[in-house]
Amino acid sequence: MEPLLLALPVAEAPKVDTDIDCHCFHCDLPIPQGFDATARIEGRDQPMCCYGCQAVANAIVAAGYEHFYRVRTQPSPTGSELLPEFLRETQVYDNASVQREFVQQLSGEEREGSLILEGITCAACVWLNEQHIASLKGVLEVQVNYSSRRAWVRWDESKIKLSDILQAIHAIGYQAHPYNPDQQQALLQKEQRVQIRRLAVAGLFGMQVMMLSISLYAGAWSGMEQNFENLFLWVSMGLTLPVLLFSADTFFRSAWYGLLNRRVGMDVPVSLGIGIAFTSSVFTTVSGQGEVYFDSVVMFVFLLLVSRYFEWMARQRSAESVERLAHALPLMANRLQGDESNLESIAASMLAIGDIVLVRPGETVPADGVLVVGETTIDESLLNGESRPLSRIKGDQLIGGSINIANPVQIKVESVGSDTVLSNIHRMIERAQTEKPPVARLADRIASRFIVGVLTVATLVAIYWWLEGGESWLEVTLAVLIVSCPCALSLATPAAISAVLSRLQGLGLMVKRAQAIDALDKVTHVVFDKTGTLTHGKPTLAKTFCDDLQADKFYLRIAASLEFYSEHPLAQAVVNAADIMEYLSVDNVVNQTGGGLTGDIDGLQYAIGSIDFVEQFSAGSVRDDWLRQVNEIGATAVVLASRDRILCLFLLIDSIRSDAVGLVKAIKADDREIILMTGDGEAAASRLAAEACIDEYYPSLSPEDKMSRVRALQDNGSVVLMVGDGINDAPVLSNSDVSIAMGSASSLAKTSADIVMLTNRLDSILDALKLASKTQIIIKQNLGWALTYNVCAIPAAAAGFITPWMAAIGMSLSSLIVVLNALRLTGGRSKKN
Repeated sequence: MEPLLLALPVAEAPKVDTDIDCHCFHCDLPIPQGFDATARIEGRDQPMCCYGCQAVANAIVAAGYEHFYRVRTQPSPTGSELLPEFLRETQVYDNASVQREFVQQLSGEEREGSLILEGITCAACVWLNEQHIASLKGVLEVQVNYSSRRAWVRWDESKIKLSDILQAIHAIGYQAHPYNPDQQQALLQKEQRVQIRRLAVAGLFGMQVMMLSISLYAGAWSGMEQNFENLFLWVSMGLTLPVLLFSADTFFRSAWYGLLNRRVGMDVPVSLGIGIAFTSSVFTTVSGQGEVYFDSVVMFVFLLLVSRYFEWMARQRSAESVERLAHALPLMANRLQGDESNLESIAASMLAIGDIVLVRPGETVPADGVLVVGETTIDESLLNGESRPLSRIKGDQLIGGSINIANPVQIKVESVGSDTVLSNIHRMIERAQTEKPPVARLADRIASRFIVGVLTVATLVAIYWWLEGGESWLEVTLAVLIVSCPCALSLATPAAISAVLSRLQGLGLMVKRAQAIDALDKVTHVVFDKTGTLTHGKPTLAKTFCDDLQADKFYLRIAASLEFYSEHPLAQAVVNAADIMEYLSVDNVVNQTGGGLTGDIDGLQYAIGSIDFVEQFSAGSVRDDWLRQVNEIGATAVVLASRDRILCLFLLIDSIRSDAVGLVKAIKADDREIILMTGDGEAAASRLAAEACIDEYYPSLSPEDKMSRVRALQDNGSVVLMVGDGINDAPVLSNSDVSIAMGSASSLAKTSADIVMLTNRLDSILDALKLASKTQIIIKQNLGWALTYNVCAIPAAAAGFITPWMAAIGMSLSSLIVVLNALRLTGGRSKKN
C-alpha cells in the first residue's frame, strides 16, 4: 500500500490554532480554523487537518483498508510526514526568480507556463491530464500537446500555486517538470529507452509463448500427451507474466489512475481485455477446462507497444522543427569586458541586458541584440526558412539563434531568456500546437462517450454469447474490447495540426492560434494593405512641391522633425530624405492613426499627413497643379501645413514586391477574391492595383473604414483573410476571420495577427492557404478512417468474425495509419532557394 500513498498529492499542514478542540480523524492534530476538508470513512465524513491527510485517507479507503482505522493503536502519520521528496521539491517552483525562465506573468495574478509531462503514452493520457488539471480550482486553461508531451497551463496565482498543479499531476500517475530544452531531450531519451525495454521483453517472451502455442495447436490437431500439454501451459503462463507485469504495466497504470479519478480512459478496455484473457487462461491452466489465450495476450501487448513506439517516432518527426528552435541558442557566449583583450567565456543563460558579446564567424548569436561593431552576413534560415545570407551593418538588429557567417562582430544584448524573439516564437508555436480546433474537441467528446459505450456493448455481447451457450463467448468479448479502442479517433486532428504547424514554421510562418488553420481553408476574400505588404514598405522621396521654393529644405526639416514621432513607412521615408543629425524640438505631438500627426515647433502648430487630414487642419487647400502631378505619377502624397496655409507636398513612391503579381494570380486561380484597402490616395492605390492585377481597391481608408468594409463582407457570409503590417492595420487584423502580419510589421500588428511571417516572402501566404486546405483533407481522412474502422470492426468482432489476435493487429494499425497519414503534411519544400 505504501507506493499508492506516495503517489497521491499531499501538502504541508497549515498553521493551526492550538486552542481548537476539533482534531483530525487521521493524525489527531488540531484542525485550523476555517479549514474544511473531509474523507468518507465507513460511511461517515470524517474531518481532516490538511489536504495531505485527506489524500492519504482516501488512498486507504480506495485500497479497501478502511478497517485500518478501527484496529490502529495510535494516530497515523501526518500527510506531510508521508510527503515524498519530489513533492517537497515542487515547492521550489513557486519562487518568482525560479519561474522567470518558464512562466509568463499576465495581467494581475494570471500566470502561464509550459510543463514537460512524463508518462504520456497515448491520446487517453492527454485527455486525462487535461480533464484533471482543468478541474483544479484556480486553473483557467490547460492544453496538452500530444506530439511534444508538453502542457500549456494558465492559472490564477492567488488561488493556486504552480507546486499544487505539479502535485495534482503527480496524483494521477504522471510526472510534470517546468519546460527546459535539455531536460526535455533527456526525458525523450529516457522514454525511448523504456519503450525499447518494454518492447524487448514483450518480443522476447512473446516469441517463446508463440512457439509453445504452435506446439499446443499441433497437439490438439494430431494428439499430445496430457503431461506435455500441462507442462506447456504452465511454462506459457510463466513466460507471459513478465510481459503482463512489465510491458503491459503502462496500460494498467493509466487505466487505474483514470478510474481513481472517475474517468474512463482508452486504456480501460485495453486493460480489461488483457486482464480477462490472462485470468481466464490461468483458470484454464489450473483447472484443465476451457481455452487459453496466453499467445493472444503477449501478441496484443507486443503489437500495441510497437504501434505506440512508431507513433512516438512519428510525433518526434512532426515536432522536430519546433524542437530545433529550442536548441538553437548556444550554451556558451564570449562576453567582452572593456576591449577584446578582456574576453571571458560564460554560459549564455548568464548574459544580461547591456552586455557586449563577441560573435566570431561560424558561431551562433547567443541573444537578441544590436550590432555595435563590424558588419557581416547572417544565416537566419532556422528562424524564417530564408536560405540566403542576409547582410547586417552597425545598428541592425540580430536575432539570437542566427549564425554569423562572414566577419567577427560585437553585439550589445537587448533581450535575454524568455523575452527573446526565439523564445517568443517557440512559445507561440507550442501554444498553437496545444490548442484544439472545434473538430478536435468534438472528437474528444465522442471518444470519451465511445469508451463507455464500448464497455456496455462488450458486456451485452458477453451476456448474449453466454446465454446462447457458445463456448467462444470469452474470445468474442475479448475481441470487442481489444478492437474498439478509439485512439485513432482522438489522434485524428491533433496529429495533423502538429504536423502542419511544424511545416509552416519551416516555411517561415509562425502560427499563434491553431484555429487559424481551419479559418484559412474557408477563406473567400483576401484583403491586402498596400504599403509594406504588397510594396516593399520603403518609399522614397520622388519630388517636392513648396509654396516657397527657397524654403524647401527648411520645410523638409520641419516635416522630418514631426515624422520622427511616427513609425509609419511614409514617415520614415520623409525622415530618411531629410538626412539630418539634429531635429527641431516638437511639443504637443498628437498622432491620429491613419491620418497623420500634429505638433508645435517654435510656438507654431503644424500638421503633416494625408491630404484630407491636413486640409481639415489648415485653412488652406492643396493646389490643383500639385494634385495633377500626384495623379499623373501615381505616387503617395504627404502634405505639410500650418494653420493658415499648405506649405509643402512630398511625392513618395514605393515599388511593388517582385512576388506580388504571382501571388495575386495564384489566389485568383483558387477562386478567391482579392481586395486592396489602403490609406493612400486614389492615384497611388490605382497604380498599385493595376501593377498587381487587382480589380477591386479602396483608397483613402481610415482604420475604421477598413473595419467597416471587412465587417460588411463578413455580414454577407464571406470569410476574410487580412494581410497587413502597420499600426493602423491592428484593428482590422484583430477583427478579421484570420489575419497575417508581415515580417516587417509593427509590434502591435504582430500582436493582433493570428499568423506572423518571419520573412516578407509573399509566396508564404500561398503556402499557408494550400497547406490549410490539405490539412482539412487529412483530418477528414483520419476521422473517416477512424469512424469507419470502429463502425465495421466492432460489429464484426461482436458477431465472432474477428479473433483477439486479429483485433490486436487492427487496433494497433488504426492508430498508426492516422499518424502516418498526418505526417504527409511535413513533406515537401521547407525553404525557398
